Amino acid sequence: MSEKVRVRFAPSPTGYLHIGGARTALFNWLYAKQSKGIFILRIEDTDRERSTDEYINAIVQGMKWLGLECDEGPFRQTDRFHIYKTYIKKLINEGKAYYCYCSPEELEENRKKAMKLGRALKYSGKCRDLKEPVTGIKPVVRFKMPRKGSTHVEDMVKGSVVFENEQLDDLIMQRSDGTPTYNLTVVVDDVDMGITHVIRGDDHLNNTPRQVQLYNALGYDVPKFAHLPMILGSDKSRLSKRHGATSVMAYCKMGYLPDALVNYLVRLGWSYGDQEVFSKDELIRYFSFDNVGKAAAVFNPEKLLWLNQQYIINSSNESLAERVLPFLMKDGTISEDRQVDMSWLAKAVSTLKERSKTLIEIAVSLRYYIAEDIEFDEKARKKFLNENSRDMLTELKDGMDGMDNFSEEEIEKLFKAIVAKHEVTLGKLAQPVRVALTGGTQSPGIFEVIDVIGKDKTIRRLEKAVNSI
Repeated sequence: MSEKVRVRFAPSPTGYLHIGGARTALFNWLYAKQSKGIFILRIEDTDRERSTDEYINAIVQGMKWLGLECDEGPFRQTDRFHIYKTYIKKLINEGKAYYCYCSPEELEENRKKAMKLGRALKYSGKCRDLKEPVTGIKPVVRFKMPRKGSTHVEDMVKGSVVFENEQLDDLIMQRSDGTPTYNLTVVVDDVDMGITHVIRGDDHLNNTPRQVQLYNALGYDVPKFAHLPMILGSDKSRLSKRHGATSVMAYCKMGYLPDALVNYLVRLGWSYGDQEVFSKDELIRYFSFDNVGKAAAVFNPEKLLWLNQQYIINSSNESLAERVLPFLMKDGTISEDRQVDMSWLAKAVSTLKERSKTLIEIAVSLRYYIAEDIEFDEKARKKFLNENSRDMLTELKDGMDGMDNFSEEEIEKLFKAIVAKHEVTLGKLAQPVRVALTGGTQSPGIFEVIDVIGKDKTIRRLEKAVNSI
């Protein structure tokens, strides 16, 4: 076995990259980076009816968005059928595998009998020592599983796990149509690609003794295993769509930052003291299977949302502006052919990031900065745009119109002069101005809003507000 760590993420392209798969990919990626090893992407697409190129592209896209790009691959199992056939022939020639001619009807009858007797379904071994082929039947190929003793798996997460060989079935390695099955292909691929560590979900643990016996039969070293605990929904059942979004790219579309999702995923089953927020460099430095728990992790959308907010707050204004721009184009706030002043957009974003949990929330709030015109919330208009505020709004508009130096300092002086003249608090003017400029009562500080909106647009909106009274 190669001394250099080589790990792989091997999804089936029968759906989009989901949360559980992304966490498996992440743990493999972290271990490879920490060990200065190789991270391989392998697409297990032997289920031809359910595997699609759309799903393959979606998996690659999801991993790229998360920043988990592979060092080798993606490799597709359907391109490797000739390799599997070579290994199957080797096992047959060495007497470690055999042709099975039992009909589906016969196997179904055995299944029913086992169910009736309350026994685990296990192939009888009827064709194990068959000397001559049965004409007119396309056989499957089965592996001769040892019938005595036990298979020991030293797992980096689960510890020592023992399986009694008498409980293991003579697994089918090749179907009657000539296509190989999962347990055979995964072992051959891991052997062929020099995989040193198999890191995957613990739903695969029951396959492990079968695969260990295949490694032994082929004469290859068995890789080290790490089976990760499942991810459950809030009701402690297996995570599914009823618990919310499970596709990684759904979180991209909902305005989550990829590093926030990576940070959250790694904490589903792994810990490092009481620390919650990690940079990728910290994750690579601190990651260890010693700190991966054996119990299932519970997915908490509220915790993810909180973490996303922390990442938004700590992101640079420039990077947030780049990330929020596609959302502004998608909702029509900015046309796709419009030249965008990114420095201005970064300044606008800076006023909103402290109060936003997602990029979508930022994009929605940016509308009143970007739009040429706004609509007033009717309740806010009635409460704040009235006879009590008309004169102050008019004086503010006229005062701004005459300003040569449109600066935050001069605007603040004008506000103070107007409220002093009318003997009111600053809020009595600031809130009507907020409604006039944004259409509602919630926004960043009023001087920040004016600074971002700019002189001409501010004056136009104040004039519209006065005329609405």
